[in-house]
Amino acid sequence: MSLKKIAPLAGATAFVAAFLAPLAAFAADPTVDAAKETATGQGHFGAWVGAGIAMGLAVLGGGIGQGRQGAAALEGIARNPSAASKIQTPMILALALTESLVLFAVGIAYLLQSK
Repeated sequence: MSLKKIAPLAGATAFVAAFLAPLAAFAADPTVDAAKETATGQGHFGAWVGAGIAMGLAVLGGGIGQGRQGAAALEGIARNPSAASKIQTPMILALALTESLVLFAVGIAYLLQSK
């Protein structure tokens, strides 16, 4: 296969993995009787799916954002190496703020799955 045929497949695989992998973390609670929970209509599957999707989107968006920030900073340093010290500090601050958004989303997803 040529690289042009593999690249979209790899992107689609990464996209699906980012959404489906977090769902395994909320698969099932072994202490809950599934038949009783379904009979009473108090299933929490929707919250688990929502939490998994929230975590997947947070990680996917954060990873893309941090990659673009790092690429832009390195490009700026490559164009003007004397400005490296002026670029590095704002880049680290932007990376930390992006990562904090991911951590907030994971925290919210954790709260969702406990409902």
